[in-house]
Amino acid sequence: MIWHQVYNPFGNVLLSTLAAAVPICTLLYFIALHPHRDKQGARHLGISAPWAAFYGVLAAFLVACLAFGMPLKSAFSAFGFGCLSGFLAIIWIIIGAIFLYNLTLISGKFEIVKESIIHISFDRRLQVILIAFSFGAIIEGTSGFGTPVAIAGAVMVGLGFPPFQSAVLNLLANTAPVAYGAIGTPIVMLATVSGLPEMKVSAMVGHQLPFVSILVPFWLVTAFVLMEGGTWKQAWEVWPGALCAGLSFAVMQWFTSSTQAFHLMTDVVSGVFSVICTALFLRFVWHPKTRFLLRSEREALAKAGKATATATTDRTEWAYKYTARETAYAWIPWAILIICCAVWGMPSWRTYLNNLFSGITFKTTLLGGVFAGKLSLPTWQMPALHNLVQRMPPVAPANAKPEAAVFNINWLSAAGTGVFVAALLSGFVLRLTTAQWGEAVRRTARRLVIPILVIAQVLGLGFLTRYGGTDAVIGLAFTRAGMLYPFFAAYLGWLGVFLTGSDTASNALFGSLQRITAQQLHLNETLIVATNSTGGVMGKMIDPQSIMVACAACYDDAYERSHALGPIFRTVWWHSVAGAGVIGLIAFLQAYVFKGLIPR
Repeated sequence: MIWHQVYNPFGNVLLSTLAAAVPICTLLYFIALHPHRDKQGARHLGISAPWAAFYGVLAAFLVACLAFGMPLKSAFSAFGFGCLSGFLAIIWIIIGAIFLYNLTLISGKFEIVKESIIHISFDRRLQVILIAFSFGAIIEGTSGFGTPVAIAGAVMVGLGFPPFQSAVLNLLANTAPVAYGAIGTPIVMLATVSGLPEMKVSAMVGHQLPFVSILVPFWLVTAFVLMEGGTWKQAWEVWPGALCAGLSFAVMQWFTSSTQAFHLMTDVVSGVFSVICTALFLRFVWHPKTRFLLRSEREALAKAGKATATATTDRTEWAYKYTARETAYAWIPWAILIICCAVWGMPSWRTYLNNLFSGITFKTTLLGGVFAGKLSLPTWQMPALHNLVQRMPPVAPANAKPEAAVFNINWLSAAGTGVFVAALLSGFVLRLTTAQWGEAVRRTARRLVIPILVIAQVLGLGFLTRYGGTDAVIGLAFTRAGMLYPFFAAYLGWLGVFLTGSDTASNALFGSLQRITAQQLHLNETLIVATNSTGGVMGKMIDPQSIMVACAACYDDAYERSHALGPIFRTVWWHSVAGAGVIGLIAFLQAYVFKGLIPR
């Protein structure tokens, strides 16, 4: 029997909306506000991440089943669907990424990589831009789903940046590129669910995000300098480098997003262009007069009686002890990673892998669900859920089909498989011993236990709110903004990413609703639909999955990994809210003032 979602179970819009928000508020409270004491007795806000996620999940079950009438079997199936989907979509990527980082660390080659980055610029402010923003954008464009936060975060920790800062800065940087992540997957999904032409959606997104892309490097540097006890003046000192990185990325993003041949590769092309332009600019054109160091480095220099800021034009500092061949060899694993991610992001390659064993098919039942498909692409129709939940107007069209719930086990074509293959190839290229392989496996396993537990629970919560309809209730509250809706459309996408952990999933969740609302309010459909994705990128930094990816990559201590979620969340929260506001303002101005920026 099909269960029809209910969007006003109490007959009062305000009460129904408040009830729908209970799971989110519960999760946020235990992540960031519930007091606890550490091992030393010091008082902190926010409990351990696994328990915070558990309480959020418990609240989601109570609201979905008791307040909104969702069948209990369907609720458990939706939660399980989210947990399973999270493994291939996010957890598998993290495993491969951290495994690759550990291989390079154990082999000793990461030390060479670190030195080569440092010798592009000794200034820590510029290293943040190069790694978190430009390099991270390339990784986002090839694989997405948290990979750039894991890879760039690990690199920054290896360079000496504190774990907390590495996590926060990479979450801030992983914003403007997100809409074109994983070879444009969010754009493809948005066009599919909204019914708008893909190129039109891509061009509109590409006419919004470049304004933010210019801003992000300045934003990163300022956040970093202030966290390190610096001044606004010290943040502004590197404005030429920040402008070069942001402007080169933004210009390429604007043009490639409107090009048929490259629109899905927008992040990769723009990121590579930004890295090249910034590295050449810093090496041959400009460098800051003084070098900004980490607080710990400045304190060490002060104890030694040396100046805390050193002129970077001193040529003796450019002495480099490794040969070009040694440097190239050390960078091979990262080149392999980019190549593998790019290949696994190609639709034709994914299709080939999914059909690799197409001649071998099977069908069976498991826990009441149908488990069938090709050997390379098994599918599982979730019991008590598949085609048994019906979204209702105005969230979905009146003739919408029931919600499918099919778990595709795309184990060969998953992005994480590409990352894991890159790790294996890198280990062979680096000629690791059996002992080194074993040590890399042990380090990876120890680091990922807590993040895997949290990510699975939070994704299960996200799927439960989706199939339970509580996400739609909150979304409908945004649609009552009238002529201000272009501004709040960004926050609807932002909410979707917070709930699901993915811009792609947010577009699938709210893309149709955004178009329906635009039609009702006589607004440009392309603008409003695209704003769901561009607003969503600002929610990426606060979704618990992304934060736990950052914790897994940046923290080596298990206790810190478990309790870092709250402090990181509190730090990035206002950045996220403000960033979504900037996108909303851009959309509002394009709707009523700069209409010429909307693609015809």
